[in-house]
Amino acid sequence: MGNSQLSAAKKAKNDEFYTRMTDIEHELVHYRKHFKGKVVLCNCDDPFESNFFKYFALNFNPLGLKKLIATCYSGSPIAGGEYQPSLFDDDVDENTGRHRRAYKAVVNVFRDTTGDGGLDMDDIRNLLDSGENELTELHGDGIYGAGDFRSKECLELLDEADIVVTNPPFSLFREYVATLMEHGKKFVIMGNKNAITYKEVFPLIRDDKLWIGATSLNGGRWMIMPSNSEVESPKAKKDRNGDIILNVAGVCWYTNLDITKRHEDLLLYRRYKEDPSRYPKYDNYDAIEVSKVKDIPEDYWGVMGVPITFMDKYNPAQFELIGISEQNGHGMSGGVWQGGDPKPRIDGGARYTRLFIRRRA
Repeated sequence: MGNSQLSAAKKAKNDEFYTRMTDIEHELVHYRKHFKGKVVLCNCDDPFESNFFKYFALNFNPLGLKKLIATCYSGSPIAGGEYQPSLFDDDVDENTGRHRRAYKAVVNVFRDTTGDGGLDMDDIRNLLDSGENELTELHGDGIYGAGDFRSKECLELLDEADIVVTNPPFSLFREYVATLMEHGKKFVIMGNKNAITYKEVFPLIRDDKLWIGATSLNGGRWMIMPSNSEVESPKAKKDRNGDIILNVAGVCWYTNLDITKRHEDLLLYRRYKEDPSRYPKYDNYDAIEVSKVKDIPEDYWGVMGVPITFMDKYNPAQFELIGISEQNGHGMSGGVWQGGDPKPRIDGGARYTRLFIRRRA
């Protein structure tokens, strides 16, 4: 997943990470107008664990949702230990406490029966046990397992949905995004920042079919890990709820829903003519190197190579995305160049990724 924390977790067979409610709230507040009257699908989410499901259930009425659907590949360890729907009572893994079968949860109506404004295990049980909502088993299709977002029954749910919101498996991010695009879905999803450079993803960004969400690319994200996690890291700790959380670098939001941030101009105050020497030219490409986003000159109209963090400030009305390349002082090394030949090269410096942009008139 592009960083040492996630790599360590994978080696320890702890590759499941859950999103904190506070991060979901901070991001989704920017999209509230999009959800009224819509069917929302969380297709990588166990309703007993997922804060995405809890967020949309709790906000079902304020957002004016038409329906909420959640699917998961395997049952929740919480569900296995504390709430076992009758459908799955005879199918609990004794070692993990998880249900081996996958299921979908559908919310058509949300009623706060306790009046406390929360959604604990009893609330979820009552919500899904009511005759107005449902919890049913998923079976898979012989190619993909039950609950897999690529299975026929999950694709049918995808076609029913208007907006998809979730934290998909980062290892399947390329295929996950391709599936959403193929089915013409609107979405707000999490992924690794390095996905910007993927040859399957960057063209979508360049062509304004996908962009970075409202939350800044800078800084790490505290992600919730399963209770049986054994990752040893100075960036792991327990939060006030007793959950093990790990500070993971490079996690960001991707969306194709319009947000205010996307239309804000980047304020430019540097001038190229005052000191051209601070903007070295590439050896074999007609572009200048701008090492920091804040140093983009307001008086230069040619192509510029800028850090990937520029995507935080990207306004398609102000700038044109031309290509992306990973390079070092000896030329290209394992990167993706999507701007035509030749591949840009600049002497000196460590390996780094550059976006190539141009000001719009």
